[in-house]
Amino acid sequence: MNEANTKEANTNPKAGADVGHGLGLPYFAAPAFLNGMTEQSLARAKENCAKLNAASGTFNDVLSQAYSTNSRGIADYTAKVIEFSGTNTNAALDFLRHLLGTKSPSELLQLSATHGRKNFETTTAQGRELWELARKVATETAEPIKKGFASALQKAS
Repeated sequence: MNEANTKEANTNPKAGADVGHGLGLPYFAAPAFLNGMTEQSLARAKENCAKLNAASGTFNDVLSQAYSTNSRGIADYTAKVIEFSGTNTNAALDFLRHLLGTKSPSELLQLSATHGRKNFETTTAQGRELWELARKVATETAEPIKKGFASALQKAS
């Protein structure tokens, strides 16, 4: 490469960080879309950014609260499932114990029918209770999000 080519390569305005770009800022600090912005439009942009930052902080707090509520609800739901599992296991073991003590086929059929009916009623009630608990958790988790999102949008506007 000769000296003329070297001078030509070193005249690239993007190569130096000290080259101004519209607002008298170095090239890397002022993106091209800021060219031609007035002081008033810059002030509005800064104000809008401040509003968005405040709204973002509010929404982060809301999400944190929703996650905490959801975690507590999931723990309650899991505890209820474990409780039901223990109840169902005990019922199955009781049935097996009674089944081994039967003396006639008719007693065995009656015991099986009784156990089947009780098992169906218990399972239905447990399912209903779990459904209500899941609905409650979902509602309690969504409520702060709805309120917080509305609040964050008001702050941003």
